[in-house]
Amino acid sequence: MISMPIAFSRALPADRLRDIGVLAALLLWLAYTRIYWILQAAHLTAPPCPFYYLTGHPCPFCGGTRSFAYMWRGDIADAVRLYPLGPMLFAGTILGVGGLAFGAITGRTWTPRLTAMQWRLFWVGAVSALLVSWALKVFILGN
Repeated sequence: MISMPIAFSRALPADRLRDIGVLAALLLWLAYTRIYWILQAAHLTAPPCPFYYLTGHPCPFCGGTRSFAYMWRGDIADAVRLYPLGPMLFAGTILGVGGLAFGAITGRTWTPRLTAMQWRLFWVGAVSALLVSWALKVFILGN
């Protein structure tokens, strides 16, 4: 029998609180990046990256906020230039917000049901994508 990698089920109170908390965090992040240029002009943005401050080189996450801000403007080229994974993460965040909102309304949650090997492959893929994005940013895009 083949098991489904994701199972939808009735949310337990703890699961529902978790989902609402993640939804709230994603909505705050989207709101922050939506008004980022206004906040930057008023000098009210988050402080610069400590890694960049110490080394003079961008960390694997540098440019993510500005990438999202450019995605709100529809400027995919600048979003990719600043953070190659940015547009994909932006789309995933929008989809995640929709899914979490739907789950909060219907009282359902989803739980990934992966084997240990599938989890390892997931994390290897995620870290690899992050490192490729960082390499593109540092060596090719020059940011």
